[in-house]
Amino acid sequence: MTVAGLLRKAVAFEVGMWRSLWRWVRRRPDVPAGADAFPYASAVTPVLWTFVVLSAIEIPLVDWLLPWQSARVALLVVGVYGLVWMIGLLASMRVYPHSVGDDGLRVRSGSSIDVPVPWAEIAAVRVRRRSVEGSRTVVVEEEGGRRAVSVTVLASTQVDVELRTPLVLPLARTHGQPVTELRLAADDPAALVRRLRAGLAGHAARTDGAARADGDAR
Repeated sequence: MTVAGLLRKAVAFEVGMWRSLWRWVRRRPDVPAGADAFPYASAVTPVLWTFVVLSAIEIPLVDWLLPWQSARVALLVVGVYGLVWMIGLLASMRVYPHSVGDDGLRVRSGSSIDVPVPWAEIAAVRVRRRSVEGSRTVVVEEEGGRRAVSVTVLASTQVDVELRTPLVLPLARTHGQPVTELRLAADDPAALVRRLRAGLAGHAARTDGAARADGDAR
C-alpha cells in the first residue's frame, strides 16, 4: 500500500473512532430500520477493558515518576490519546454489529468493515466454530480451489455463510478476487443462523410468488 493509501486509511480510522464514540454515548447503534442486530464483541470486550484500566493507572503513575515537565506533558498526551483510542475501538465494535434485514446480511467489524450480502447470494448458513491463524481481522484461505474469507474476533469465527456463486466482496485482503464462503464471528451464532435461515426461507417464498405471478400474467 502506498503512503497516500496508508494516510487515507489512518484518517478514515480516526474519523470512524470519533463517530463510534459519539454513537456509543448517544446509544445509537448503526442498525438499519427493521433489521435485527447481532453483536460479536463479547469475547474481546474484557481484553479491551483490561487495557483501558491499565492505561488509566499508568498515566498518573508515569506523570508522578518522571522529573521532566516536557516529558510528562508529552507522555500525558500520548497516554490519554491511547486511552481514548482503545475506548473508541471498543465503541466501534459495539455500535456496528452485524445485522439481518429485508436486503440480507450485513457483516461488520468496527467502523472499518461493512460487507452487504444480499439474500440472493446466500446458499446456506451453519454454525461452525473455527480457529484462524494469525492476528489479522480479515483472513483469506484457499481450500481445494475454493476461497474463504474470515472476519475474525480474537482469531476465531463461529458462523459459515456459503455463497451461491463466487462473489467479490469489498474487503482489501481479497484483492478483488471472488470468494465462495464468508466466515464471521458472533456472540450468539445459533441465533444468527436461525435468523438467516428464516430470512432465506422468506426470500425463497417471495421469489417463487413473484415467478408464479409473472407466469400467470403471461
